[in-house]
Amino acid sequence: MLRVAVCVSGGGTNLQAILDKIRDGAVTNTEIAVVVSNNPGAYALERARAAHVPAVCVSPKEHASREEFNTALVDTLEQYRVDLVVLAGFLVVIPPVMVERYRNRIINIHPSLIPSFCGTGNYGLKVHENALARGVKVTGATVHFVDEGTDTGPIILQKAVAVEDGDTPEILQRRVMEQAEWEILPEAIDLIANGRIQVKDGRVIRQKG
Repeated sequence: MLRVAVCVSGGGTNLQAILDKIRDGAVTNTEIAVVVSNNPGAYALERARAAHVPAVCVSPKEHASREEFNTALVDTLEQYRVDLVVLAGFLVVIPPVMVERYRNRIINIHPSLIPSFCGTGNYGLKVHENALARGVKVTGATVHFVDEGTDTGPIILQKAVAVEDGDTPEILQRRVMEQAEWEILPEAIDLIANGRIQVKDGRVIRQKG
C-alpha cells in the first residue's frame, strides 16, 4: 500500500479529486497518510478532515528561519512514513534536502504543457494569463517528478485542453482543472502505486500492463 502525503496551500480541488478516485477504486493500492498545508486557513485541511485523513499545518510563520521550517516539513513527512509526496497546489519552494530525501518520490501537477508556461513565476492563474496572452490554441496540464529545478523534473503524464474563444484566465483555469488536472494527477499516483513507472536517464519509462 502506497502511503501518500498531499501538500496543499489552498482549496484542495486536486486533493478532492484524489480522494474521490481512491474511494471509487480508480486509484488502487493507495492511501493518503496525511495532508500537509503551509496555510492554516487552507480549505484543503477541511477536506482532509471530512475524509478522516490526518490534516497538519506546517507554517513558515511558526518557525524562526526557513531552515527550521524546511526541517519541520521533512520531519512531518517522516513522522507519517510516507512513500510518495504529491504537490497539489503547494506554494512553497521545496528545499533541496527534501528533494534529496525523496528522490523520484515527489510529484507535482502544473497547469500547462511543460515546457510551455512553466518555471519561476508561472503558477496559479498567471499560467493561464500567459497562455491567453500568447494566443495558444491548446494548453493542458503536466504531472512530473520534482527535482532541484522549477518544473524541470521528468514528465510522467500530460493531457491537452483546448483554448476556446472568449476564454478568461479563470474560465481556462477551471477547464484545465476539470479536463486535465483532476484526471492525470490521480492516474499518475495509481501508476506509481502499482509499480508501472520507472525513471531512467532522466526520463519516465511507463511499464505496460
